[in-house]
Amino acid sequence: MRRTELEPVLEAKGISKRFPGVLALDGVSLALRPGEVHALVGENGAGKSTLIKVFTGVYQPDGGELRYRGAAAAFGTPMEAQHAGISTIYQEVNLVPMMSVARNLLLGREPRGRFGVIDATAMYGEAERVLSGYGVETDVRRPLRTLGVGAQQMVALARAVSVDARVVIMDEPTSSLEPREVETLFGVIRRLRDSGIAVMYVSHRLDELYRVCDQVTVLRDGRLAHTGPLAELERLRLISLMLGRDLNEVRAEGLTRFSRDRHTGAGQVNGQTPAVEAKGLTRRHVLDGVDVSVRPGEVVGLGGLLGAGRTETAKAIVGALPLDGGQVLVAGSPLRAGSTAAAIRAGVSLLPEDRKAEGIIPTLSVRENIALAALPSLGRAGVVSEAKIDRVVEIFMRRLRIKAASQHQLVSELSGGNQQKVLLARWLAVRPKVLLLDEPTRGIDVGAKAEVQALIDELAEEGLGVLLISSDLEELVEGADRILVLREGTVVGELSGDEVTEERIMATIAEQTVAGQSDG
Repeated sequence: MRRTELEPVLEAKGISKRFPGVLALDGVSLALRPGEVHALVGENGAGKSTLIKVFTGVYQPDGGELRYRGAAAAFGTPMEAQHAGISTIYQEVNLVPMMSVARNLLLGREPRGRFGVIDATAMYGEAERVLSGYGVETDVRRPLRTLGVGAQQMVALARAVSVDARVVIMDEPTSSLEPREVETLFGVIRRLRDSGIAVMYVSHRLDELYRVCDQVTVLRDGRLAHTGPLAELERLRLISLMLGRDLNEVRAEGLTRFSRDRHTGAGQVNGQTPAVEAKGLTRRHVLDGVDVSVRPGEVVGLGGLLGAGRTETAKAIVGALPLDGGQVLVAGSPLRAGSTAAAIRAGVSLLPEDRKAEGIIPTLSVRENIALAALPSLGRAGVVSEAKIDRVVEIFMRRLRIKAASQHQLVSELSGGNQQKVLLARWLAVRPKVLLLDEPTRGIDVGAKAEVQALIDELAEEGLGVLLISSDLEELVEGADRILVLREGTVVGELSGDEVTEERIMATIAEQTVAGQSDG
């Protein structure tokens, strides 16, 4: 029997969900079948997260029916859904950082001995056995917070899969993983599929979808736009369905929205004083003599594998990473070391990689998040002008097309793409000379991604210097005038002109990696 003929294990039938002023889901139907990997895609705000929360008991639907294993179902809490066999892995690791790796993995299911006391020896042994199957080799007694984000994500994955799940929902599971860990994850997904477990896979990375998914459901503005076999949809057709745009229009514009003739930009004029220049940035075991310069109107890309020192370089430039040596100059003048406030005053701002932990303040409104950094310039004698705040917020909400019920809506209620735009608005509001962008399009949909890319172009045209960090090679190649390639905290190559290609970036990384291994 083909998978498509099997009875769904989890099914949404005409599900609707309404919030004040917003119809988040409008009659959405979706069926997950045993042994099937089903992609759920759509722009940020399309309704994906809301549907997941209906499936897992976070929200109760206002209309339609939820069915599980052939019967009507109503999960009052996420715990009820988990006990029924529905496990979820979220983009942000949802574990207890102070607890040991083993306790996090087996929380609530710890092996116990006489009198109900936890058998620590058995727990540690079981944890080591389970995690080894996910490529995680570590001391399971250490606190979870001491692991890298990728390893923590694998622990979360192992926990979700090891609870006798019938359905596993994965929400952007690879956003923090290295290539090796991604391959391990894909192996786990194939094992789940072969074991008859249904997998819902949510990702903005189209390459991943086509590698592991059988079916696809596209949501747009809370409605069902398409459902069917993924293999029958070419990539551009999938994007056009997500955006609601004509296929020929998408085909003409391509997969990014960078439009300038890169690699010949005005930012490379000889003799032009760099907007920011870092010389010999050094921190033991992290950075080793890194030199970076960005001229006005220039987009400089930072390439390299995860852990190569890209994020650390950006943080060092803005004073967020203490250094053992090196110097940062802004428009030729030395910048006070170790002071993010001095960097902001000098016109250097950083959009961080982790917008949840280091960017947005979820308990504040859109308005408050945007105005936060600009408050000193929006008043006199310590008294802030509410009218000036309103004007600044309105300008940037309009310019960046931030979708929110109002500027007073909590920023935590926005989609990931709109949260990213709020952060961009915050730093643009302080009128920087240089903007450091660390993975600015990670975890946001193709529509928001295109808008951010077009904005980077626009800002560079206006004379802003941009340092662009991205794991997306296509984004680096099409977006940057020149690219610095890092490895183990050292610049190992600089590419410009015709050298700026995906193949050349990969070759530079590979050559240096092989050389480094040979030297060892």
